[in-house]
Amino acid sequence: MISQAKRWITPITIMDDFFIRAVIAGLGVALVSAPVGCFIVWRRMAFFGATLAHAALLGVVVGFLLSIDLVLAVIVVCVLVGLTLFAMQRQRTLADDTLLGILAHAALAAGLIAVAFMETVRIDLVGYLFGDILAVTPWDVLWVWGGGIAVFASLAVIWRPLLSITVHEDLARVDGVPVARIRFLFVLLLSIVIAVAMKIVGILLIVSLLIIPPATARRFSTTPEQMAGLGTLIGSISVAAGLAASLQWDTPAGPSIVAVATLLFFGSLATPRRQTG
Repeated sequence: MISQAKRWITPITIMDDFFIRAVIAGLGVALVSAPVGCFIVWRRMAFFGATLAHAALLGVVVGFLLSIDLVLAVIVVCVLVGLTLFAMQRQRTLADDTLLGILAHAALAAGLIAVAFMETVRIDLVGYLFGDILAVTPWDVLWVWGGGIAVFASLAVIWRPLLSITVHEDLARVDGVPVARIRFLFVLLLSIVIAVAMKIVGILLIVSLLIIPPATARRFSTTPEQMAGLGTLIGSISVAAGLAASLQWDTPAGPSIVAVATLLFFGSLATPRRQTG
């Protein structure tokens, strides 16, 4: 009788453990992705975020090839891709969206080709592309929250200069704002967010979590700080509800989170927009 009870209790305990870890990790991603995502929405950089997300797969491959931490490899590759874009923007032959399209698909193709040549290493592409939040380990949770706190603190330091650049880059430069340095720091912070979040919602879906909650919060906010805070709340609700739906109906966790965020966005369109006084 006692042994039978143990057989029932043990799976429940294990399920509770991995589900709690998933919720904690997901909330950590929501906490930091919304404030960073606000600037992506304000600066119309959604395609830029997607480009760095595509480059993350190449970072994963580099990490396996060099036997280094995958998060660190993703950060380095994403920063290099961002710097490459900044360098290419100096030429006026091609529009920015064309450059982004080229870099995004080139990085993704390079990553997939490199995977094909790695015969001795097996990579769970589905897990990296679409996330596997239910498989996060305590170490992953530490990475998410450690990286998230570092990003949050850094973003707080450059918040005002970054806002100035967002409003008017030339005026910010005249006022003495180090535009190039601030832009580099923002790319670095965005790269860290993508790196720590890729196991939560996946490389292809992280941009959704960066964009959808801030876009939803924009309708109800009158200040940048309100939009960042409300976006964090909406992202957290999306994570909790998406995980609950995944557990209830046995759907993929990452896409479920994005689906809930999308439903909240379309629901917000049906509500009156907040008017400023």
